[in-house]
Amino acid sequence: MQGALVTAFEGPDALVIGELPEPEAQEGQVLIDVEWAGVVFPDVLQTRGEYQTRPELPFVPGWELSGTVRTDAAGFRAGDRVAALPVTGGFAQTAAVDASMVFPLPDNIDTRRGAALPLNYLTAHFALAHRGALRPGEVVLVHGAAGGVGSAACQLAAAHGARVIAVVSTKEKADLARSVGAHEVVGVGGFLEEVKALTDGRGVDLVVDPVGGDRFPDSLRALRHGGGRLLVLGFAGRGIPTVKVNRLLLTNTSVLGVGMDEYWRQDPGAARAYWRELWPLLRSGRLDPPISSVFPLEQASAALKHLDQRRGLGRTLLRIGA
Repeated sequence: MQGALVTAFEGPDALVIGELPEPEAQEGQVLIDVEWAGVVFPDVLQTRGEYQTRPELPFVPGWELSGTVRTDAAGFRAGDRVAALPVTGGFAQTAAVDASMVFPLPDNIDTRRGAALPLNYLTAHFALAHRGALRPGEVVLVHGAAGGVGSAACQLAAAHGARVIAVVSTKEKADLARSVGAHEVVGVGGFLEEVKALTDGRGVDLVVDPVGGDRFPDSLRALRHGGGRLLVLGFAGRGIPTVKVNRLLLTNTSVLGVGMDEYWRQDPGAARAYWRELWPLLRSGRLDPPISSVFPLEQASAALKHLDQRRGLGRTLLRIGA
């Protein structure tokens, strides 16, 4: 089969495309003929060996994919259309994925969009519903709102009846944020003052932050006193901020970690359970990932650099076998 291979932790440029042995499904795994693969920021980090868990070299990158089941296995039937979260192995024509990380697609979602769903929407759902305890009518501030997890958070929060304020850096990103459910959009520079004005000085109930870096202190200041929650999803801004906990004490606010991948390692059934919770929104069409960039498998390195340089809006995909 054709696939991409990381042979050294030297970043996207070191990716090699070539013939690889096809994987064999072990007990409890599902063999999938891959049509599309999502490109996500953890893929970039893994090519540098900078992610929390470092695969052994050489390995096929690719956190998420979609395609069709090849043979009956683990409750799936040959020909079933699925999305999946292999964590590694998605950038290839065939993947063997643990059944707990394989998700059926409703009839109204094609495999192209299906590849853009698992990681970001499951993470956003875990963040908003389970870690953040989002309630209808609350105000949610979303950083990186034109990115993968940010746009998913905007859609989900709006679908659950929240008022969504998106933080973006360009007009194009503002347009995308609005298209996925943001009610108001503010610029990165001076976002705290704009948020305070939009909320009459009260602040927001929930901050979704996959960026971190130097905007983190103002995110804390944007929380309403007496119950505001800041959700830490990642550090796309490359800086890992610190928290002065006296502020949390004085304002009765919270900072909550959101490590979906760590959670499902402890509870292998969690991802499938959360997918079932998302199913009504998937079938209704309320969840529709914005896809702006598509690369062929042969350009996997370029796709990773495109994401790393923040040139993409919404989701970036690899076309594998579609």
